[in-house]
Amino acid sequence: MKYRQNKNYDQPRTSGLMVEVRNNDVNKAMRKLKKKVQAEGILQEFKDRQYYIKPSEIKRRSKKAGKKRWLKKQREEAMSWGGPIHDPKFKHLSK
Repeated sequence: MKYRQNKNYDQPRTSGLMVEVRNNDVNKAMRKLKKKVQAEGILQEFKDRQYYIKPSEIKRRSKKAGKKRWLKKQREEAMSWGGPIHDPKFKHLSK
């Protein structure tokens, strides 16, 4: 039986996140790793996969998040222009 040889057996695998520790500064390397993990969304994906969420619930949540982002953008634009704010949560600011 002929086995396939891995041509890259002597090279380290580069898939995944890597952080190089320089001058034995582990704290700085940990901060960099945390930033990379946050940017990749690994922790969020792990939290999302802890239990099953129905596709309809995913759509509902994403629609709710989009609406929230849109309202936030509208608030920020209204604040910069000095105009009225049309958000029920911030009625006290529009007077």
